[in-house]
Amino acid sequence: MSAEVTVRAAAIAALREDTVLMDGLNGLFDGQPVRASVPYAVVGECLASDWGGKGLDGRELRLSISLHDAGETPGRLAMLLGRIEPVVQAADGGEGWRIVGVRLIRSRLVKARDRDGWQAVVDYRLRVVREG
Repeated sequence: MSAEVTVRAAAIAALREDTVLMDGLNGLFDGQPVRASVPYAVVGECLASDWGGKGLDGRELRLSISLHDAGETPGRLAMLLGRIEPVVQAADGGEGWRIVGVRLIRSRLVKARDRDGWQAVVDYRLRVVREG
């Protein structure tokens, strides 16, 4: 199976297994939900490019995770953001892929445009290699 699908699913599973993170959310969604009540998280797009070397089949993935909250300040998002990075760092690659590197690319915190509240978005670069 493709690295994008497999590794993204493994990251979602790892995030859902973090009880502290999930206790702070009303839901964690695989893609933008039709309906959700804040606070919630969305694992968004996963972009892939070739990465590897001689005899090494690898991919570089860009994974985006967003958090949504209705608070007047972004304070609650700080705790939730603090939980995401260690979980992504510790995730396995899923069946057939091994994560060999995770790096934060960028993080942004913005006042939500379409409603009251805040949105935080974090983008990670994950380098993975095919196992077996």
